[in-house]
Parts: sequence; C-alpha cells; structure tokens
Amino acid sequence: MSDDAGSQAARGPRARTRRLMLETATRLMQAGATPSVSEVAEAAEVSRATAYRYFPSQAALVQAVVNEGLGPILTWKSASTDPERRVVELFDTAMPRIEAFEATFKAALKLSLDQWARRQAGTLGGEPAFTRGHRVDLLKDAIAPLKDRLPPREFKRLAQALSLIFGVEVLIVLKDIWGLDSRRMMSVAQWAAGALVRAAVVESIAGGDRSAPTTATK
Repeated sequence: MSDDAGSQAARGPRARTRRLMLETATRLMQAGATPSVSEVAEAAEVSRATAYRYFPSQAALVQAVVNEGLGPILTWKSASTDPERRVVELFDTAMPRIEAFEATFKAALKLSLDQWARRQAGTLGGEPAFTRGHRVDLLKDAIAPLKDRLPPREFKRLAQALSLIFGVEVLIVLKDIWGLDSRRMMSVAQWAAGALVRAAVVESIAGGDRSAPTTATK
C-alpha cells in the first residue's frame, strides 16, 4: 500500500467509525461506566454488527480505550543512565496522565476484577480475558541500567516492587484511602520509588563484597 493509500485509509470511513467508537467508549468510561460493545454501539449510533467488527469483545474495546488513555506513556524513553533518574522521569510522565484518565483506568480495573470473580465462580465462559501488563515492560525499561548490576531474580524483584506504586492503584490507595491531593500523592510515590531503587543498589553492592564479615566483631 502506498503512503497516500495508507493515509486515506487512516482517514477513511472505517477509521472514522473506529475513532467514533473509541471516543464514545472513552466518554462513557470517564463517566465511571464499563460499557459493553453493544452499549457503546448504541451510544455512538452504530449498528451492533458494525461495532463487533471493530471490537469483537468488551475486553478488546476496553483495552483499546486504555491504550488511548495511556498515550505517550507507552512510548516513554529516557536518555539517562541513572536508574533512579529514569524512574523519576517515568513517574513524571505517567502519573499525571494516569490521573487525568483516572476514571477510565478505574473502569478497566473494575472489568478485570469482575472477570476474576466470574472466573472464580466458573461463570466467565469463553469470554476473552482483559489483560493488564504495560507497567511490566515500562518499569523494566526504567531500571534497565541495573540489568548488569543485579542478579536476574533481584532485577525482577525490583520491577515487581515498583509495580506496587505505579498505576491507577496508587491513586486508589493514596487519594481515595489516605485522602492525599495530587501533589502529595506524587511526592509519596516518587519517594517510595526512589527508596526501592536505592535499596536494591545498596543490596547489590553489599552482596558483591564477599570479603565483608557477616557478623560484627567483638
């Protein structure tokens, strides 16, 4: 396909219909709903058959809306070689965006929890699963300079620990439960992230000094 043909396809009727559905779904999710494909089709005044051609399941629809909400977070890169600085930069890029689309990400989280409950109850059936996991690659990229300094298990553990304070769950804990405003929420998240990175580095240095005594001498 030529560049002109590709550009026309991106602006053609199919692209416009998909965009309309995404914008409609985003509006509904920003209002707190977790809409089905049929509900978005009705709100967008698109036929169900057409809607399901673009998004064959609720999971596919919600994933597309989440990706739209994440936007520049998905293409985040850092030129720094300092892992703590890179984590700060990632949080500076991601958390304001996550907060701006807070309702959307909470609606997606609701779908994930609802599917988990139905799976536990054996009532999910063949419904495609809504998967989450962008933070895994993002956080591993943020701490990439430590990849050669930490054993693989410790590198993975640091990424896992950072994932506990990155994402919409942080807003739920620090804003909804603790009642923090945006500035204080970000301050706590950044402090915790920095502490985790520094602790991992200190551990790696201590672990590398095999000649150091393990107990204090009297």
